[in-house]
Amino acid sequence: MPGLGDAPAFTLTRPPRLGLPVLVAVPHAGRAYPDHVTARMRDPGHAQLRLEDRHVDRLAIAIAREAGAALLVAHAPRALLDLNRAPGDIDWDMIEGGRPADLPAHIAVHHGNARARSGLGLVPRRLPGSGEIWRGRLSRDELTARIEGIHTAYHAMLSDELARIRQEWGVALLVDLHSMPPLRAGEGEARAPLVVIGDRFGASCHNRLAGRALAHLETRGVTATHNRPYSGGYVLDRHGAPQDGTHAVQIEVCRTAYLDRNLAEPAAGLPAVAAMLTSLVRELGAEAARIGGAHALRQAAE
Repeated sequence: MPGLGDAPAFTLTRPPRLGLPVLVAVPHAGRAYPDHVTARMRDPGHAQLRLEDRHVDRLAIAIAREAGAALLVAHAPRALLDLNRAPGDIDWDMIEGGRPADLPAHIAVHHGNARARSGLGLVPRRLPGSGEIWRGRLSRDELTARIEGIHTAYHAMLSDELARIRQEWGVALLVDLHSMPPLRAGEGEARAPLVVIGDRFGASCHNRLAGRALAHLETRGVTATHNRPYSGGYVLDRHGAPQDGTHAVQIEVCRTAYLDRNLAEPAAGLPAVAAMLTSLVRELGAEAARIGGAHALRQAAE
């Protein structure tokens, strides 16, 4: 990973045999901060807490272990580079020299993205209500190193693993796992959502998957919403291809359910949340196998 020598930007873990055609991915829980990066942050502790999906990787590890799924965990923190943004979602005002005239086509097409302008682009610049994250601009060479060493490599690994699962099973399901700050209860709702299921409004997976997820959670008394307020991002846009047998869903879980009251460290609720999400992923994996047809069902039964 750029700035950390031989430390990995991410790790992929596979069980000896996949129990379901599922890859659980965690792009925002990275906590490996190079010293030179934290030194340039105006308020490192605050920014890290706000940017991270704090300890959601612990949930993912438990889910993958119990469900027999593959697991891809990013260790590079979101402060370095956001893996759920397109490579061109760059705020060029924070880069030394500004926007170059000869941008590659895949980056130039995203110039002016609203998320980058809001401060939460490929490299986060500012946080709502908190102001600027960094003390100075980022060099263009460091930006390029981060894109190539983290973003390009992570998404290539993600794509390759989904292809491997699809080749073995005839279908693949990506579960992109995130955590979210507490939401408010909607109008007419007694409780705020604990889980949000995102599928890019039906574009990233078969519609049976979101329906199955919501029904499963409802029967267990877990309040959930569909695509509100999180429908998914670049990860689902890039890797969800239901017409080709690759389905992708985003799961957001409320941080209050498994972290302490400061939303900083694991709390007593973590095992129960891990068990709830494991049950959900098993249900989604089984439904994906059914969507995949006879070959996938035979694999699940063996």
